Amino acid sequence: MRRAVRNAQNVSKSCFCCGLENPAGLHAQFLETEADEVVVLFTPTREHQSYPGRLHGGVASALLDEAIGRAVSIHDPETWGVTIELSVRYRKPVPLDRPAILIARVDVDRGRVFEGSGEILLEDGSVAVEASGRYLRLPIERIAEGDLHAEWFADPRPAPLYVELPEPSTGGRRA
Repeated sequence: MRRAVRNAQNVSKSCFCCGLENPAGLHAQFLETEADEVVVLFTPTREHQSYPGRLHGGVASALLDEAIGRAVSIHDPETWGVTIELSVRYRKPVPLDRPAILIARVDVDRGRVFEGSGEILLEDGSVAVEASGRYLRLPIERIAEGDLHAEWFADPRPAPLYVELPEPSTGGRRA
């Protein structure tokens, strides 16, 4: 399934999920699509391991949390979601050293609070990890400390025009 990419979201220097200068980070790219979703492209490596050859569940949770919190900024780039609660369900292990895709969205927007969900997909289209949560909408300036402009910047990597999402397989939630 192909989705047109509308925008690449900003990244930072030090963030574990997107920080381009964090040697232990995921260096994930967060893309906004025509379907009002955030699609995250990442490749977990040894630094992100739990059991041999498997992505640590806490890392999967952190990525889902970040992506769902970012989904609200599709329509308001200066606003992010701060986690109120997050529920994660692990269905299958996520292998290391293989590209993975995460899809996140806002499901219910209640103004100051929104609900969102997301899933990490394997190459065969199956859902490996899924999450849902409630988030408080806040301006990025109220969330961050320090020099935001020195830390937070446009992603210098070229954004693809399209992302190819694996066709859905059995189990899990897919749009």
